Amino acid sequence: MTDPTPPPQRPAMGMPATLPIPGNAEFALYLVIVVVFAIIWAASDAFDVSGFVTATTVLTAAYFISRGIAKASRVYEQ
Repeated sequence: MTDPTPPPQRPAMGMPATLPIPGNAEFALYLVIVVVFAIIWAASDAFDVSGFVTATTVLTAAYFISRGIAKASRVYEQ
């Protein structure tokens, strides 16, 4: 009797995808800066709501761009 042949295996796709771990240092720093903006907004007459929104929007855009660059630098090559 002959042994049955095993089923063909799927080809490996390389490294498995990794998910980001919540609570990284960049996000913590982002939250600290937003809180500082909020304190300045509450304590200062020269920094109004539109300044707070503008500063937070610019900070958020810069954060997203930096995260995109960081993730792009970790692309697995096959």
